[in-house]
Amino acid sequence: MSVVTRFAPSPTGFLHIGGGRTALFNWLFAKRHGGKMLLRIEDTDRERSTDAAIEAILDGLKWLGLDWDGDVVYQFSRAARHREVAETLLAQGRAYYCYATQQELEEMREAARKEGRPSRYDGRWRDRDPSEAPEGVKPVIRLKAPTEGETVVEDEVQGRVVWQNKDLDDLVLLRSDGTPTYMLAVVVDDHDMGVTHVIRGDDHLTNAARQTQIYQAMGWDVPKMAHIPLIHGPDGAKLSKRHGALGVEAYRSMGYLPVALRNYLVRLGWSHGDQEIFSTEEMIQAFDLKNIGRSPARFDFAKLENLNGHYMRLSDDDTLLRAIEAILPEIGAERGLASTFSPELRQKLLAAMPGLKERAKNLVELVDSAYYLYAQRPLKLDEKATGLLADGRARLAGIVEKLETVAEWNSQSVEAVVREHADAIGVKLGHVAQPLRAALTGRATSPGLFDVMTVLGKDETLSRLQDQLSGAPAA
Repeated sequence: MSVVTRFAPSPTGFLHIGGGRTALFNWLFAKRHGGKMLLRIEDTDRERSTDAAIEAILDGLKWLGLDWDGDVVYQFSRAARHREVAETLLAQGRAYYCYATQQELEEMREAARKEGRPSRYDGRWRDRDPSEAPEGVKPVIRLKAPTEGETVVEDEVQGRVVWQNKDLDDLVLLRSDGTPTYMLAVVVDDHDMGVTHVIRGDDHLTNAARQTQIYQAMGWDVPKMAHIPLIHGPDGAKLSKRHGALGVEAYRSMGYLPVALRNYLVRLGWSHGDQEIFSTEEMIQAFDLKNIGRSPARFDFAKLENLNGHYMRLSDDDTLLRAIEAILPEIGAERGLASTFSPELRQKLLAAMPGLKERAKNLVELVDSAYYLYAQRPLKLDEKATGLLADGRARLAGIVEKLETVAEWNSQSVEAVVREHADAIGVKLGHVAQPLRAALTGRATSPGLFDVMTVLGKDETLSRLQDQLSGAPAA
C-alpha cells in the first residue's frame, strides 16, 4: 500500500502553530514511507474563508519547507460530488430525508438539557414516509446510523477507541439548502483523494466515529487514523496567544529560522530517545506514529530560543543576512532602517556576522545587537552605556590620539593600542574597554570590542569617539 496523507486546513486565519505541527507530522510520515502528502483547503465556510488566509497558509508551509504533492484541492469546488454521495446513500436506504423543524430541534435540545443528557436528534423521521412531510419545510438528509453495537477506531496514537452506537445520533449529511456538511465532505474527499492515513489533532477524535460510520455506509475502506494531542502552554492550560498560539508567519517575523521551528515542532509530542536536534533527513528516517505521546505537549519559548540560537550559529553568514533581509520590511522602520540594506551596510553586517550570531537567539535580537553598525552619528547611548561612559570618560583621555597612529587597522593592532593605554594609566583592560564599547556602540554589551572596531573602520571609530568625548549631542 502506498502511503497518502493530507493536510486539510480551514482558511479562516493564518497557519496556526498547531497546524504547522500537524502538517509537519503528515509530511514526515509520507516521506518516511515514500508516499505523498496532499494539501486540501477546506473552504466550505464561505463567510469566514478568505483568499488572504489561503495565501498565508501556502506561504507558511513553503517557509517551513513543507511541500505537497499535486495541485491544491479546494473543498468547496467539490460540493456537487459531496451531494452525489449523499443522494447515493439516500437511494440505498442508508440515509433519509428529515423534516424536523428548527422549533422541534430546539425542543429536543431543551429536553436533553433539563434531563442532564447530551443533546441528540431523536430519529423521528428515520422510518417515516416523506408523504407525511409538513408543507413548506425543506428537508435535510441524515445518515441512517446503526443504533446497536459499537463503532470502533483503532487509533495509531490513542489506541482502541470505542463508541456505543446508541449514543451517536443520525448526523446531517446535506443541509436543507443543499450544501454538504463538514462530516460528509471530509469523508468523500479523503476517499476520492486516496488518503490512507488521517493524522490530525485529537479534537477531531469524536468526528472519527461519525466519519467511520459514513465510510461504512458507503462500503469504503476506512483510512488509518492518528489523533495527536493538542499543544498546551507551559502552565498546562490550553495554548493561547500569550503562550505562543500564533500564526507561523509571526515566528518568521520574530526572527526564528524555519529549520529551528521545524526541529522544535517535531519534538512537541514526538520523541526519539533523548535526541533533541535533528537534521531533516534524520527526522524523516526516525519519524514513527507509535512514538507520539498521548498527553498534550507543552510549548516552551525558552527551548525554541535555545534551538534557534543553535541553528543560527551553524548557519553561514550570507544565509543569515538573507533571512534578515526577508523580514527587514517588517522590522526595519522602527529601528531607523530602510526596507533594504545599502551595499556598504550589507558588507559591514557580513563582516560582523561571526560575532553577532554567537550571542543572538533570533534574527531580531541579532539586528538589535548590530545597532552600532547602522546607528546615526552621534550615537544615542542607552541608559547602561551612558552610565559606563560617564564613569570611564576620564580613562579614555588621549586614546583617540593613540588610535590615530595605527597604520594597519585590524583587531590585533587596535587591541595592542588599547592594552597599552590601560597599562599606561594603571588600570585593567576592562576599565578602558567598557567605556570604549559604550562610546562606539551605544550599548553596554556587543560582540568583541576589537572586532567591532575593525568592522567600523578607523575613520568611523575615531569619529564616534570624538563625538562622545567632546560631548556632541546625540542624534
